[in-house]
Amino acid sequence: MELLRAEANNHTLKVELFGDFDARGSRDAQSQIDDIIHNDWHQEIEIDLRQVRFMDSSGIGAIVYLYKRLVERERRMRLENVTGQPLQIIQLLRISQAIPVNTHASNEYL
Repeated sequence: MELLRAEANNHTLKVELFGDFDARGSRDAQSQIDDIIHNDWHQEIEIDLRQVRFMDSSGIGAIVYLYKRLVERERRMRLENVTGQPLQIIQLLRISQAIPVNTHASNEYL
């Protein structure tokens, strides 16, 4: 799992994930997730899952962990470009009831 950060604008940090978001991928990403929580000043974090083809409960846990820590700090997060198996698990677990999913895409994904 690789995370690539890019500032979309002064308000939003875009984080692109590459690889499987499973137990190993979650462990690999944990230090970068903590860095976003504690050392980044952007008010909104956009997680781009375009390059993630598989996600398990560990990946969901990492997303929920990041979301909850950001909310504690009065920051926002959204998931973009979620398709395939990751979208299926997010829908099954109703993650989109708490975290905005595919807000830039058409409603065909929701």
